[in-house]
Amino acid sequence: MKRYTAYAILLLGVLVVAASVDVPKDDGWQDLFNGADLTGWTQLNGEAPYTVENGEIVGTSVMDTPNSFLATEQRYGDFLLSLEVKVDPALNSGIQIRSNSLPDYLEGRVHGYQVEIDPSERAWSGGVYDEARRGWLYPVELNPACRSAFRNGAWNHYYIEAIGPSLRTWINGVPCADLIDDMTAEGFIALQVHSIRQEEQVGKQIRWRNIRIRTEDLAQRPWTDAHVVNHIPNHLSPQERSQGWTLLFDGETTAGWRGAGKEAFPEKGWRVEDGALMVEASGGAESQYGGDIVTEEEYGMFELSLEFMLTEGANSGIKYFITEQYGSAGSAIGLEYQLLDDDRHPDAKMGAAGNRTLASLYDLIPAHPNKIVHPPGRWNRARLIVKSTRTDTWLRGNNIETRVFRGARVEHWLNNRKVLEYERGAQAFDALVARSKYVDWEGFGHWQQGRILLQDHGDEVRFRSIKIRPYRSPASRTRDQL
Repeated sequence: MKRYTAYAILLLGVLVVAASVDVPKDDGWQDLFNGADLTGWTQLNGEAPYTVENGEIVGTSVMDTPNSFLATEQRYGDFLLSLEVKVDPALNSGIQIRSNSLPDYLEGRVHGYQVEIDPSERAWSGGVYDEARRGWLYPVELNPACRSAFRNGAWNHYYIEAIGPSLRTWINGVPCADLIDDMTAEGFIALQVHSIRQEEQVGKQIRWRNIRIRTEDLAQRPWTDAHVVNHIPNHLSPQERSQGWTLLFDGETTAGWRGAGKEAFPEKGWRVEDGALMVEASGGAESQYGGDIVTEEEYGMFELSLEFMLTEGANSGIKYFITEQYGSAGSAIGLEYQLLDDDRHPDAKMGAAGNRTLASLYDLIPAHPNKIVHPPGRWNRARLIVKSTRTDTWLRGNNIETRVFRGARVEHWLNNRKVLEYERGAQAFDALVARSKYVDWEGFGHWQQGRILLQDHGDEVRFRSIKIRPYRSPASRTRDQL
């Protein structure tokens, strides 16, 4: 009887194991690659060969051919994608998502979102590039923590989340890109072998394996602190809201703004049109029509993001730490992120070493000369970061008493690239002020808080997607106050 019972238990265990092998648990994920051949995939554009080896898709680089793509025959809209990739350090590659190849677009050239595979020293793996369309949408310079996630010479796990306009990426569990963009809602997925130009790159390989997708019952991963690039005008994504961002312009009204040195918004010279806050052209005279406008609120440490569109030859600016105690009616003095058509406005050649060009700290520090600039008639993206460099929190007994401001690190960004940084209140900064037009303004640039200003310089300029959040500084140092 005991022998029979033991046999029955053993037989039952064998049947359970067999059943678990024959009927695997359905976790909602589907294989895009069967591990044996390229069924379900088709090659587009270039002629770099794709083969299957040891359950892996292998792409091999060849000379004299454009970018090659191995694309799924099926199209996908919302999905979660998981795969592993291993690339020779001499190559560049990418994973196309929501991409297309259309006869009426560049003769069938593959175009669309590409998640970067970049083993170079630049280390932008996980960023999002718009292949054959708009270029970089999310360079990983925006998220330095991601730049060390990719492991050269090893297998790397990519996780891609595409739900509605939200496109998010992870490498080996590290958050990388967070993009909000609604240009393309669906398309194929493709594996790229990039074109090469050097003989020593011939025959190098990139490998993919464990390529799986989920298209139903999709759940977004928890929100992170990764910087969000949002291309939907005057919109805040759920992740941006979780990070503390608020809109300074709702796309419809002038709420939250007033004239500089005034109690109300200007009656002329500014208007809301097509979701943009527009200063009207008035012949190029500074603050002679509507005048500058300022936020009703004041800000200390903050991060500001907005889009602006210049007209040909236009001049304007984004000023910060505005106190309104200096300046004339309708205008104000303050630190200025310069807005200028460098190619057509004479101010670009004035000042010193280009310190009056686009994105410069006006009349003080020039922006990097290799900045990316979209021409008049196209939107550009400005970003300002003001963060404390030396802040002490003092204790008296068990109570936090005061916070002592000692300086601020300021960064100017243009089109998702940092173009300058400086330390406000440092000796070098004060020396620059002493040689500038601001030398006569007592305490210039040392104010602890102030308003944000958009300048009326007499030229038509449009602003939209104006958003701000308090800067989240590191934990302050504390000590007993004697």
